[in-house]
Amino acid sequence: MTDTRPTDTSATPSTVLSTHRSASFNRATKETSIEVALDIDGTGTTAVTTGLPFFDHMVSQLGKHGGFDLTVAARGDLEVDAHHTVEDVGIVLGDVLAKALGDKAGIRRFGSINLPLDEALVEVALDLSGRPFLTYDVDFAPDVIALGNPPFDPQLAEEFWRAFATAAGITLHIRLRTGKNAHHIIEASFKGVARALRDAVRQEGEGIPSTKGTL
Repeated sequence: MTDTRPTDTSATPSTVLSTHRSASFNRATKETSIEVALDIDGTGTTAVTTGLPFFDHMVSQLGKHGGFDLTVAARGDLEVDAHHTVEDVGIVLGDVLAKALGDKAGIRRFGSINLPLDEALVEVALDLSGRPFLTYDVDFAPDVIALGNPPFDPQLAEEFWRAFATAAGITLHIRLRTGKNAHHIIEASFKGVARALRDAVRQEGEGIPSTKGTL
């Protein structure tokens, strides 16, 4: 399958597709260098290195609880800010997911879950619709501290999900129902999206799950 979408002239992409539901993508800009490989029909094996240990732990949840084999290797200008790295990983990961899904024939398409982690409860609902949209209703305390070293600002989670949903063409809703601990809230969000994706990508037929005939 040939990707005919306009490319970022500041990047140097290289894409590899497979008849198996897998894809990989390399993207390099002046701010970051991102390599992602994804096998939707994997076993949950992950290897994630971004220079942000807390973020590594969160992205690994997507592979583990989604049942995907996922490899992410990112190098970014962390001396400036973590924002570029987090956002660009979202972009590339979303792009790879879209490529791996192909025409989406036979998938369930929708997924949702209320996922608890200790005191935190996060609601996730998503549609592999081809129409990117993010509703992120998660508020942190004004004095919330960054997580890990180098630090990951909890507010960056929203930037990751926006980039991911846009690149993947996903309608994604994430809402905090209850919770105080920032680590628990963010981890519940990542696990919730992983489980919802696991349901949504499951193949249960042959046709495109849309009256339009395309997604």
